[in-house]
Amino acid sequence: MFLEQLINGITLGSIYAIVALGFTLVFGVLGIINMAHGEIFMFGAFIGVFVTSSMKAPLWVAFLAAVLVTAMMGYLLERFALRPLRSKQGVSHLAPLISTIGVSIFLENLSHHLFGAGNHPFNTPFADISFQIGSITVYFVQLVIFMISVLLMIVLSFWLSKTKAGKALRATAENLETASLLGVNTKKTITITVMIASAMGGIAGILVGMAFNSVTPQMGLSMGLKGLAIIILGGMGNVKGAMAGGLILGLAETFIVVYGDSGYRDAIAFIAIIIILLLRPQGLFGQKIPDVRR
Repeated sequence: MFLEQLINGITLGSIYAIVALGFTLVFGVLGIINMAHGEIFMFGAFIGVFVTSSMKAPLWVAFLAAVLVTAMMGYLLERFALRPLRSKQGVSHLAPLISTIGVSIFLENLSHHLFGAGNHPFNTPFADISFQIGSITVYFVQLVIFMISVLLMIVLSFWLSKTKAGKALRATAENLETASLLGVNTKKTITITVMIASAMGGIAGILVGMAFNSVTPQMGLSMGLKGLAIIILGGMGNVKGAMAGGLILGLAETFIVVYGDSGYRDAIAFIAIIIILLLRPQGLFGQKIPDVRR
């Protein structure tokens, strides 16, 4: 029983980690919380439903379609909701946050018109395939979700640390003006970052559909808030922290349902925020910010 729930928690945590990585990338480069990320994630899930159920296409086509659509949504978000604010003088630092909240509300309402309310089934060909390891039942879909999550995290970590584009992103995150003076095309880097973050949200949306066999237009808000909780838990802008925070939250939610009261499942994320802010304000993997004279 314990090991089965441990597998369930790791599966859920892997999905949360991917969602949080999208938040982390955007925050690391732009220093803002993209509150539209949850709704982009939700659109990715519905693209998966449309491709697999309506078009009867295989799952890999659904992943490809979700990546393309959500990456384009990321481009439109950056181009029309974020970039104009960066080019203006005297804009409040809260303006980009409010802008993404507006996009979030718009996308949620749009999803109701396009897909309708309520739950929509997400059927996968291997949803019921399982095998026994001793007394433990492992579903094939859990292995697929975990392998995709780990592969995505490895590829992202390699891209950030070893490739020219990844180094440009890290330079832009460190100091936008300095990176520009050193020859980095910061406008292009920011756009690519938001597109990659959005595409990861689309992939996570399909993984959630596979895990729970259904999607709903309201799922974006909940996942967006949990993604915010995770990056605070792990450390703002820290990739490793996002991965660890996602796994911690996934395990915590799973075990609170099994051994505690399932009604408190969604509250776990925000209880974690309060505790971490009190004990370690910079997060588990974040760097302590030195005191600044005001």
